[in-house]
Amino acid sequence: MECGLSCDITNYGGIITAIRVTRADQSQVDVVLGFDKLKDYLEPHPLFGTLVGRVAGRISGARFHLDGREFPLAANDAPNHLHGGPSGFHKQFWQPEPSSTAHEAMLRLSYLSPDGEEGYPGNVRVVVTYSVNQNQEFRIRYEAETDQATPLSLTNHAYFNLAGEGSGTIENQVLEVFSDEIAATDESMTLLGHRVPVTRQGNDFNQPRLLAEAIPLLLNNHGDNYFIRRSRKGELVRTAILSHPASGLTMTTFTTQETVQIYSAAILDGTLIGKSGISYVKHAGFCLECQGCPGAVHTPELGDIILRPGEVYDHTTVYAFSSQ
Repeated sequence: MECGLSCDITNYGGIITAIRVTRADQSQVDVVLGFDKLKDYLEPHPLFGTLVGRVAGRISGARFHLDGREFPLAANDAPNHLHGGPSGFHKQFWQPEPSSTAHEAMLRLSYLSPDGEEGYPGNVRVVVTYSVNQNQEFRIRYEAETDQATPLSLTNHAYFNLAGEGSGTIENQVLEVFSDEIAATDESMTLLGHRVPVTRQGNDFNQPRLLAEAIPLLLNNHGDNYFIRRSRKGELVRTAILSHPASGLTMTTFTTQETVQIYSAAILDGTLIGKSGISYVKHAGFCLECQGCPGAVHTPELGDIILRPGEVYDHTTVYAFSSQ
């Protein structure tokens, strides 16, 4: 299959190590941050391109109650549990199975998460399918089943830069997010268990905004967890648009998930060297993590992220690229 989009993925952590997009002038650009050697992914890094689970985001207090039992978790982002724990899905080896058709190339990754892994109950069988097609769409489908009730909310933690990884910051790029509410947090990013409206001058992206102007107004210059506007649960809807006016490259995100966590890569400080041999400075990439709201494990009003025996977890996220 020939198309203007290609990617590299490793079965360690399900990591997306490259996404190459063809621009209007027929040049290609790699739009995700990462490394060119596996050994760098084995060292500490901010989850560049990894699969995240069992629960993406922060579980407040690093514990949850389910069906009359309390489950303590690692407080790896004290006082909270973050991204499935220090040995979550991003640290596991997945079983790969590549395939292709005339119109699509696919990589199926499977993993059995055993009962008790990182403190979570139940044996959970997970399948994640990455695919690219001739419409310049990069698709991720997440499927899972369990033998015990367990929280489950999966995402991918790719850091995008439409100007190209190693090109500097994303501050000259423009973001639009189709949402009216976020999950409230305190200064430590602990979820407070309720929704609040976006504020016109702060975290409202219902109109396209230049990230250089928007990031200083975000809490901790970080980003929030947005509840996606939709007419019915589970439909694949347009979620966000990230664009790079200088090159004309645009990435439109669609998802069946309930929320999207935006993150401005505020943790980067120039100490990590990327694929092109250039330091990744603060705001060198931007994450659009489509997921369920992790606060739902404590507060059902924020959604439902409990998977039970007999149910099938099935969600899709699409990153569609276009160039003008």
